Amino acid sequence: MGVGWKRNDPRTFVGRGANPGHGSSPNIAKPGDFSIYGKNNQATNAIDANMFRRILIANRGEIALRVIRACHDLGIEAVVVYSEADRDAPYLELADRKICIGPAPAVESYLKIANIISAAELADVEAIHPGYGFLSENPHFAEVCRECKIEFIGPPQEAMRRLGNKSEARKIAQSAGVPVVPGSEDVIKDDEEALRLAHEMGFPVLIKAAAGGGGRGMRIASNDISLRTGLNAARQEAENAFKDGSVYLEKYLENPRHIEVQILADQHGNAVHLFERECSIQRRHQKLVEEAPAPRLPPDVREQMCQAAVRLVQAAGYQNAGTCEFLVDKDNRFYFIEVNARIQVEHPVTELVTGVDLVQEQIRVAAGEPLRFKQTDITLHGSAIECRINAEDPYAGFRPSPGLVTRWDVPGGPGVRLDSHVTAGYRVPPNYDSLVAKLLAHRSSRPETLAVMRRALKEFRVEGIKTTIPLHREIMNQSSFIEGTVDTGFIERYWKH
Repeated sequence: MGVGWKRNDPRTFVGRGANPGHGSSPNIAKPGDFSIYGKNNQATNAIDANMFRRILIANRGEIALRVIRACHDLGIEAVVVYSEADRDAPYLELADRKICIGPAPAVESYLKIANIISAAELADVEAIHPGYGFLSENPHFAEVCRECKIEFIGPPQEAMRRLGNKSEARKIAQSAGVPVVPGSEDVIKDDEEALRLAHEMGFPVLIKAAAGGGGRGMRIASNDISLRTGLNAARQEAENAFKDGSVYLEKYLENPRHIEVQILADQHGNAVHLFERECSIQRRHQKLVEEAPAPRLPPDVREQMCQAAVRLVQAAGYQNAGTCEFLVDKDNRFYFIEVNARIQVEHPVTELVTGVDLVQEQIRVAAGEPLRFKQTDITLHGSAIECRINAEDPYAGFRPSPGLVTRWDVPGGPGVRLDSHVTAGYRVPPNYDSLVAKLLAHRSSRPETLAVMRRALKEFRVEGIKTTIPLHREIMNQSSFIEGTVDTGFIERYWKH
């Protein structure tokens, strides 16, 4: 196998109560009640001849629960791993098996490849779903899976390596005729090269880490002095976060829109887009609100951007689900910035407006199935908005707010979907990302969707921890959001707390 692990190896991290159990299910609605698949092509509980029997989920929280349910809808057994910090999480009881992979720190559990592979071998799984975050965009992990004859539910490691380096991704985009933000053709060799390029492009410029994402290793420079200090800071942050301190420069577009295109590609050369999502409302480069379709985006720009995304992933040899991210300026000119080679946190808004179960499609593609639909089969149905509910205090600089959830009254009714692993009595650990829920509204028009979201946010009552719910209530009533004229400077302009 190449890495020293053997199936049924006794060196495992078997958690307490590893047998499947039954518990109360957190309130999560399924996608919209329409489907693009047609009456003769519905997903069933019967396992296809080539479908996986058992999948290991190498993640936690709401995305782990999301994948568990997709597996069960396909008649696949779901094995979930967990750290000691998550040992009492209610969603674990919904899996067919649960396996402890280490202590609370992610580097000793969810990021430790040896522990995850040991769990996969113990459970005799055929595939691993990495979710998002953690190891989902780690090409070495995908390579280890392949060496162990375990299918990685994601893109091939070669495509992941090419697209994971933003400088290389720019070159692929340019070769596919996809517009990119003006910037350096490769990583910056030294400060003098950076200064020369900055003067050629004109300040302000954006310093970006060549590896990684999430806003780490990113700085804005408006003059020579801030460029030099920004380069040092960005390199150090990138080295600490990604073990790669290389950076490159882009022309900084002031307050653009951030719009991304969802794509799916199979192992047979087929690729489609599932339209776009508006992701401009962010704080510290982390998204807060997403919606589909993007409001006030001209139809011809939508078509051009979506087709550009398909060309790009085909040029990169991409497979499975992924997202092409673009910046759009005030004149509706769009520029490619990066590919997220995984399922996105905000994938449910696309599911709601297209009727496609993206996680099921990920599994089917990884099993070798061709896409079950063509581009012409995919159409937009109404409008959807997602609010990320984080355990953070928006009135105190978004300070994390872990702790015991003493009240968890969730919204419901027509047009509401809630993806969450939390219930009353759950303790939000301080060790991981603060996301506790994704609240979605979906109706036939954007005004109707906004009305449903306002109602749902009003109904959503949480006690014991601080959340971003109050912030979302304000956003839904802010005039520029109502008008659909937001950009990436929205939070800085309107959120003064």
